[in-house]
Amino acid sequence: MSEPGPESRLADAHAEYERALEAVEEIGESELRRLASARSELSELFDRYEERATGTGDFRGFIEFQSQVTALVEDLPEDLPRRGAFEEVDSIFDKRRLNGADFERAREALAPVDEAVERFDDRERARERLREARRAAESRIAELDDRIDALEELLALSDVDLDAPVADLRVPIDGYNDAVTEAFTEYLERASAREVVAFLDRTGWYPLVETPDVPADLRAYIANAEAGTEPIPTLLEYADYSSSKLDHYVEDADALKRAVATRRTALERIDATPFRLEWPPRPAAELRFRLRELRSVISRFAPEETVARLREVRTLTRDPDYERLRRAAEARDRLGQRERERLRSGAIAEDRETAIEEKRRLQEALERYAPTIASS
Repeated sequence: MSEPGPESRLADAHAEYERALEAVEEIGESELRRLASARSELSELFDRYEERATGTGDFRGFIEFQSQVTALVEDLPEDLPRRGAFEEVDSIFDKRRLNGADFERAREALAPVDEAVERFDDRERARERLREARRAAESRIAELDDRIDALEELLALSDVDLDAPVADLRVPIDGYNDAVTEAFTEYLERASAREVVAFLDRTGWYPLVETPDVPADLRAYIANAEAGTEPIPTLLEYADYSSSKLDHYVEDADALKRAVATRRTALERIDATPFRLEWPPRPAAELRFRLRELRSVISRFAPEETVARLREVRTLTRDPDYERLRRAAEARDRLGQRERERLRSGAIAEDRETAIEEKRRLQEALERYAPTIASS
């Protein structure tokens, strides 16, 4: 059996809380508090005197207990609900000698009082369940908001020409990406680690080309140690050597181990990824800004052929068909065959309306029960 949804859970929790409120109001808030206080005082007396007041060993304790119980009962208002239970307890203890069975009978006699006082706990539990139901409804509304946004994004693709020749964009972009990856890989193999770090520092002037940071301790080692004149792939290879073998290649094997081996991931992250173009591509104006920065950066390590491929992509961004092809590429990337069929059939539009309707019902339910929740 499936669990109730947020709307049903909220309605049920509200109804339960209303019943709990009515149960407290049936006796009265102040009367219940007086009952709870008296019951608590009596429990303290039981705990303090039960051993002393039973048997024949502590007559003084027996007298103190009887007198305090009688005083407590006499102090209760005559019209206090369940007062008869306290009177019965006083009657149970009105004898010359007490035993454990008397205390047990007294606790049984207080059952009506315990049932009444329990209404406070019932109300608090119901209040918390109502709060939890509200949180669940609010959480579901947030989920529905995300779903509605996602469905609307898909619906925005309904007018996209999925049969557009996106290869007109894909081929030049892939060609550039392959070329720049090969060029940067070759650069890493021939340039010293020191030169590469300096190059990465210079890319900081180009915020649209996000290259990885080199940790300060690794940067310091590369700048000052003789091993910094070696290419990064060589340093990574050295880091795998044993210290005895490494002694044949560097002056301080331990220093290289500390600087490189512990920062291996930072060096491995230095690759061509920051210089590659995303697929699907960005909107034309945004992409042109990035291409301008990329041209300044890759010209420091890539041959003219690679830079020419970048210029070819830049030319495409000025083609009147660019946005149509870009949106088609985006749609194909986001939509699988099933999503395309559901978009054409109107199923996605129906899902959106269903989500909007569920959100509306939940919001109305929250508004309906808000006064009760706020007062809690």
